[in-house]
Order: sequence, then structure tokens, then C-alpha cells
Amino acid sequence: QVQLVESGGGLVQAGGSLRLSCVASGSFFSINAMGWYRQAPGKQRELVAGITSGGSANYADSLKGRFTISRDNTEVTVYLQMNSLNPEDTAVYYCAAGQGGGRWDYWGQGTQVTVSS
Repeated sequence: QVQLVESGGGLVQAGGSLRLSCVASGSFFSINAMGWYRQAPGKQRELVAGITSGGSANYADSLKGRFTISRDNTEVTVYLQMNSLNPEDTAVYYCAAGQGGGRWDYWGQGTQVTVSS
């Protein structure tokens, strides 16, 4: 089992930045990738970014250039740096971990990000 705990969410004004963190604990032998999803009110959960244990990252097309995902394999922590935030980025952001290739086996509880105009 793997436990994921997110932190770093909060309220920020449009144009501001936030950095989310997700710390993993437990058994990691099946974890090859970690990532971030988000779910806005009334919308489906969507992929924000993912990163493999080797450091290969992918992003939602609409977020490239503003969001950056990174990973510390030593501490099994994944980060999401979010810049130039706008109100459309308001959502609950979830950390995910899994085997990769779009398969996510573990989820965090989520952290709220609210961007005010």
C-alpha cells in the first residue's frame, strides 16, 4: 500500500503562484509514475501532469508553460509548481501514483486551490 499526502494548496490572487507537494509513504515497488490531477466544481477530474521515476514528464496541453512537475526520488515526493494562475485553475488538486502508462493505483485526499480574480 502507498499513502499520498498533499500540501501547499490555498487561496491566491490571479497571476500568483503556488507550489504543491505530495509525499508518498509505504511500499513503492509498484510505483513507476506520480502525477497530479484536478477536479473543478461540476467538471470531471482531469490530468494536470505526470512524471516517471526516470524524470520524463507530460502535461495537459492547456497547462504547458505555466505548470511544472518535478520529483524527488530520494524522498518520494512530487511537486507541482503553478505560475500565472487564473480563476479557471480553481479546483481540488489530487496526487496520484501508479505503474505509469495512464494507470494510477493510489490517490491522495486532495488539496484545494482557489484563485481569486
